[in-house]
Amino acid sequence: MNLSKPQQAVLNKIETECATTGLRLTAKRQKVLTILIAATSPLSAYDLISSYQAIYADALSAMSAYRMLDFLTEAGFVHKLSTTNQYLICSHLTCDHEHEVPQFLICDSCHDVQEIGIRKGLQDELESSIEKSGFSLNSPQLELHGLCANCNNP
Repeated sequence: MNLSKPQQAVLNKIETECATTGLRLTAKRQKVLTILIAATSPLSAYDLISSYQAIYADALSAMSAYRMLDFLTEAGFVHKLSTTNQYLICSHLTCDHEHEVPQFLICDSCHDVQEIGIRKGLQDELESSIEKSGFSLNSPQLELHGLCANCNNP
């Protein structure tokens, strides 16, 4: 699969990070990453399996796909959108700045997803407010649904 220059830079960054940190980037994991990097929208595990079979003419079981997606998510290379059960590559992998907690703006019309960060101060305020209520937070990631600028202004 051919990647554009910016997409190849993302894959190179991941390969370098894996080599530096000792994470094992197998050939199949690399192929899954390549599909996610090239994707124009988030993919479900089954979308990924279908693409994998079409592109590489090789079977990928659901169990293997989910294990690889879990690995890539835990490594911070991929994000899981819990509200839609889909996965997308982190859009900040090649940035040099410190990453903020991701916030995803999900368009309910065209299904486009935009990843933006939440300022540290705002995140601290949210977590403090949550703790005061006695609620235990599992994930600070926010997923907000609405209409993107294109769908909002046709």
